[in-house]
Amino acid sequence: MNTNGSFKIEIRASIEALLTGINSRYKNTKDAPNAQAYDDLRVLPKEQLLQSFQLFEKEFYQQIKLSFDGSLSQFHISSIEIPEPGYVKVPRISVIIVEGRAPVTAKSLTWYYPMRFGDNAVRVRQVDEAKEKWHWSAWQWLKNDEVSQPFSLTEVFTQQTTIQIITIYLVSGFEHILPKGLDHILFILGIFLLSVHIRPLLWQVTMFTIAHTITLGLSMNGMINLPANIVEPLIALSIAFIAIENILSAKLHKSRLLIVFGFGLLHGLGFASVLSDFGMPEHDFVTALISFNIGVEIAQLSIILFAYLLLSYGLRRQLTDEQQYRQVVIIPGSLVIAIIGLYWTYERIIF
Repeated sequence: MNTNGSFKIEIRASIEALLTGINSRYKNTKDAPNAQAYDDLRVLPKEQLLQSFQLFEKEFYQQIKLSFDGSLSQFHISSIEIPEPGYVKVPRISVIIVEGRAPVTAKSLTWYYPMRFGDNAVRVRQVDEAKEKWHWSAWQWLKNDEVSQPFSLTEVFTQQTTIQIITIYLVSGFEHILPKGLDHILFILGIFLLSVHIRPLLWQVTMFTIAHTITLGLSMNGMINLPANIVEPLIALSIAFIAIENILSAKLHKSRLLIVFGFGLLHGLGFASVLSDFGMPEHDFVTALISFNIGVEIAQLSIILFAYLLLSYGLRRQLTDEQQYRQVVIIPGSLVIAIIGLYWTYERIIF
């Protein structure tokens, strides 16, 4: 099984036995009712034996069955290798190559090879040539005219559908912020604290999203690469910087958008380390990247919405003016975030 959707089956068998129905139930081929026909075929030159098999080919197709996730597959014989006749007391083993296409989202396959063709041992190899990866299944020994147990294809071959990729990476993006991304949560809260008005908040979050999308895409394509021991302390420092600016500045300045954009570029490199560990599908790279960012954006907006409802419609209504709100909420909240950010900076540099 190849990840490009193709499959190739290598059947090693005695064509003489296939044509005459002599299988393993005959310990001695002389005991078979058509033993003479079997012996006559064993001495034929390979060209004549091939002609005999071609008359049998349609029946061969009808008898063997390959199914992916329960659906029968179409295939064709691409080549037949028949040795010249040798010592006739030893069966002549030919190689029949069967090829076809498989759905790349298939998770399992089953194989049926009728008992009249003989017992068979079968295993499946999954191959990803681009990544130089492969996986061999265990052998199955099939007797008594039975269908194989399903062979798993999920180790290498199976590719996810677009819907699956969107769901997986959207959830991953969301979970990277909520609940796993405490540093990103504090950064978003730091952005939020200085102004609880929706419009400037959305501008800042949008600039942050655009920025981390840029560096995330560049990093995942190998165009930017900074080690984690540099990126992680800088992310912690960006949290402290935003919080300290909240304490020192009484109102939101236009320069805040540029600062948030710059730090967003930095946070994108942090996201890239997560996606590198998680892995990206080559055939749906853009879909996965966009889905991850959408998940991140939904999580960020969820944080802002929660904080907005808590502070604007809760605590702020109990405060008399903006100055009191600054003294009770902005400065203490930013101070806590700044201390945590500075501690993380120290911790990530030292350890």
